[in-house]
Amino acid sequence: MILVTGVSGQLGAAVFAHLTKLGADVVGGTRRSADVPDTRQIDFDDDATLHFEDVDTLVFISAGADEDDTVIERHRRVIDAAERDGVEHITYTSLATGGDHLAFALAHRWTERRLMAGSTPWTILRNGLYAELVGHLLTPNDDGVITAPFGEAPIAAVARQDLAEAAALVALAPARHSGRTYNLVGARPFSAGDVAGIIGATYRPASLKDLRAELADVELLPFQPAMLHSIHSAATHGFLREPGTDLAKVLGRVPTEPLPVAAAVARRGE
Repeated sequence: MILVTGVSGQLGAAVFAHLTKLGADVVGGTRRSADVPDTRQIDFDDDATLHFEDVDTLVFISAGADEDDTVIERHRRVIDAAERDGVEHITYTSLATGGDHLAFALAHRWTERRLMAGSTPWTILRNGLYAELVGHLLTPNDDGVITAPFGEAPIAAVARQDLAEAAALVALAPARHSGRTYNLVGARPFSAGDVAGIIGATYRPASLKDLRAELADVELLPFQPAMLHSIHSAATHGFLREPGTDLAKVLGRVPTEPLPVAAAVARRGE
């Protein structure tokens, strides 16, 4: 059986949907409730819910945004439980290689090291930034101006559904992918100016200092401003630009064009 964690989140839900569509023996894990069909309670903060005795393959969706020590402790609990209960393979959704400068990279890299040092066979999916997230950050203001400081460099973003499909395909054939690390970034990077051109907006980026001041006025969790600031800074300085071919290899097809995905979100202002 395959268990997908985090199915109340967008990536986990999409992986679960792909596996269900492909006829896999799959169950979803979510901290919120075990009342939803085909799910069970998996709460990374509660050891009593971390039981994987009947699980062959664990699709381990990272614990999400929080302070590094909190995320690392959650990930440690999951991996320890998976090893204890004899899970045969762990597929972990990590962060793209070019994302080392992002403020949320450390917990991902720690988890990769823990998996590599552990006893359970693994596959690491280093996911690029979602095209949907990039589009959201590039939403124009009421005057039709995109002010997000993304610079002029392109971004090798990826459609979330492609990343979900890749995780599902790896989970269906874990032995084929065991011990592999895939850098799942876009093959056709695009820039903020490209998004502006498609949606008829003007791209007039503010400074990173302006962004920091703007984030200070928004109701966010304490660690979130640094995370968002790091995305803009890394994009501005070209650290997210390198394309890759791993996604096409895992999918066995040409990936979804990410620019229209980002532009559609930016246009709607989601």
